[in-house]
Amino acid sequence: MFIDDATSWLDGTRSALTVAVTPVVVAADLPNRSARDLGEVFSTREDMRRRISELESERILLKVKTEKMAALTAENLRLRDLLGSAAKLQDNVLVAELIGVNPDPEEQEVIIDKGVADHVFIGQPVLDAQGLMGQVVEVSEFSSRVLLISDQTHSVPVQVLRSNLRLIAQGTGLDQQLELLHVNSTADIQVGDQLLSSGLGNRFPVGYPVGVVDRVSFEPGKPFVEVKAQPSAQLDRTRHVLLVFTESRVASGRNDGSSG
Repeated sequence: MFIDDATSWLDGTRSALTVAVTPVVVAADLPNRSARDLGEVFSTREDMRRRISELESERILLKVKTEKMAALTAENLRLRDLLGSAAKLQDNVLVAELIGVNPDPEEQEVIIDKGVADHVFIGQPVLDAQGLMGQVVEVSEFSSRVLLISDQTHSVPVQVLRSNLRLIAQGTGLDQQLELLHVNSTADIQVGDQLLSSGLGNRFPVGYPVGVVDRVSFEPGKPFVEVKAQPSAQLDRTRHVLLVFTESRVASGRNDGSSG
């Protein structure tokens, strides 16, 4: 040790020994180093998997929020159109929401969330933003049943806007089709004619859009022309509707409510 500290005679020997021993030390430490490296690799992969899972969850959540926002935006636009239509009407109206649909394909009916408590009455006209949907046929305390104009048992007096021709539009059982009854072969009617409620029969107020003629078919020898029309209202898509009150019904409803 004295010679090692006081002289440099052993420097060459020390260097040679260091060179010789280094591979042995490295080899001895290799299992530990490999274990540490593998641990870091597995830790990194696990962190990566966890991060990927978190990102996928965030992506799904954002997608759901985006779709919900789009649905709310679309609903707001529909309500704006509906309220815009209400502002154009001369009658008082009440906004209602569809809460049910009759599953029987033979019956074109829907359920709305307004009833006796809201002064809804049997025979009350029901509209959406585009036109006449039908009428109330049954009323309970907080809901009502609405018969759509597409039902086979439903008919409404109409008038052709272009020619003032008066006819009867009846449902066919299909939500996108109405039929005009007993149209004379000489009648002034054509594809594209707009049909409005005529007000005859004292059921529906005059001037509400009912449908647009989309087919006129005449067979020689037959006294009547087959005329089909597409409803103006979106019978299969509308969610919010307008219940129409005449002034007399509004006054009666208010009086009934105050007396109760």
